[in-house]
Amino acid sequence: MAAAIEVGVVCIKTKGREAGRKAVIVDIEKGFAIIDGLNVKRKKCNIFHLFPTGKRVSLKKGAKHEEVLNALKGGK
Repeated sequence: MAAAIEVGVVCIKTKGREAGRKAVIVDIEKGFAIIDGLNVKRKKCNIFHLFPTGKRVSLKKGAKHEEVLNALKGGK
């Protein structure tokens, strides 16, 4: 993998209905990541179904959807 799986890392989903879409890791649970993004609903996702891009946004653990959108758009 290109980068570590941790909060704030921008990933691309590799499996499922939303494959190919960008998402941000908002929280980590045992073997799963909670992801959220512009075209991705907040959900639990297997970490092996994510490809980290190496990019990172500044987010706190459990950030709200609006905070994720602002971080992805480059706002504060």
